[in-house]
Amino acid sequence: MIDPKLLRTDPDRLRRAQQARGESVELVDDLIAADEARRAAVTSFETLRAGQKDLGKQVSRASGDEKQELLGRTKRLAAEVKEAEAAAAGADAAFTELMLTLPNPVFDDVPRGGEDDFTVVETIGSPRDFAAEGFTPRDHLELGQLLGAIDMERGAKVSGSRFYFLTGQGALLEFALINHAIRVATEWGFTPVIPPALVKPSAMEGTGFLGQAAQDVYHLPADDLYLVGTSEVALAAMHSAEILDADTLPRHYVGYSPCYRREAGSYGKDTRGIFRVHWFDKVEMFVYCDSADAEAEHQRLLEFEKTFISSLGLPFQVLEVAAGDLGLSAARKYDCYGWIPTQGRYREITSTSNCTEFQARRLNIRARYAEGVRPVSTLNGTLCAMTRTIIMILENHQQADGSVTVPEVLRPYLGTDVLRPV
Repeated sequence: MIDPKLLRTDPDRLRRAQQARGESVELVDDLIAADEARRAAVTSFETLRAGQKDLGKQVSRASGDEKQELLGRTKRLAAEVKEAEAAAAGADAAFTELMLTLPNPVFDDVPRGGEDDFTVVETIGSPRDFAAEGFTPRDHLELGQLLGAIDMERGAKVSGSRFYFLTGQGALLEFALINHAIRVATEWGFTPVIPPALVKPSAMEGTGFLGQAAQDVYHLPADDLYLVGTSEVALAAMHSAEILDADTLPRHYVGYSPCYRREAGSYGKDTRGIFRVHWFDKVEMFVYCDSADAEAEHQRLLEFEKTFISSLGLPFQVLEVAAGDLGLSAARKYDCYGWIPTQGRYREITSTSNCTEFQARRLNIRARYAEGVRPVSTLNGTLCAMTRTIIMILENHQQADGSVTVPEVLRPYLGTDVLRPV
């Protein structure tokens, strides 16, 4: 949610942001009208309420016929106050409902356009030339089957399409990645957290996942709980309705959780293997900070992601995402795309978003500063999404015999430098 003052002081900024996203500019005008109606209704109620209190004082001082006349006016005014109060509540609810649909204003220098209009910020590492090495690379599923690491058939038998088992070396590889991710994040000053994977509607709505993203979310109606698509949701809601001590900022958390996504709208896309699945595990970074520090914290999260991917020896690109491809909460987002040899292209492996004060306002998270209490800013960044990272390790580090060289940083956890066919 934005600061309502922006509607009154800088509506053109909101219009520019909506236009950049390819969203309705008219929504800003609708919100301005709703805000004016809300404020007018509140003023009317408060005026009548003040008159009611004044009349009450007059009644206490009156007597005889005058008192009876005043009591009659009191009864009529009470009905008007009740009606005005209901009108004010209705206008406020209408404004709030409309406000929840307004995305976070993007920064003015975010690339314009949609999904394909990203800007490549940098390319790190070079893809292997398998032809020069004399063999054609296998895709991750073939390698996973050779290694006894991935079982799609039994995943589908047990849970349906887009589910899988990681077995043997595949399971051990995920455990190694988790341990590596948590270790380095702890060294960087993050506090490890294992958050709940089921959350209340307020947590989903507060983080912006019940608007345009609602179709991709699993809901348990009997309990009115949601399965999270990222631990960002629980990590953000952890401090909801709290006032933090400014001296404790920035707060850095790193959460590990399963993630669930319906992948609505992806029918027929990436159906082979474990690239696009309904469940995967992920290590996620999350930051609460003073809004003045948010952009610097965003760059730090991006550097952490780059360091982690580089430690695995994976070629990748850093992209700045275009405004039309941002979620509801992000004002700016960077994605890291890792190289997949058998697809001959880079695919998303991590992302990091600066959500400014948008989520904090929706979740009522503030900090107490010397000059008073005000909202904090929140940021998130994927450190390791397990399935896609496993895909890229298998494909980029494969050998002609179907074995896979283990990245050096993972060898202490796996106890070997090579994953071999079974």
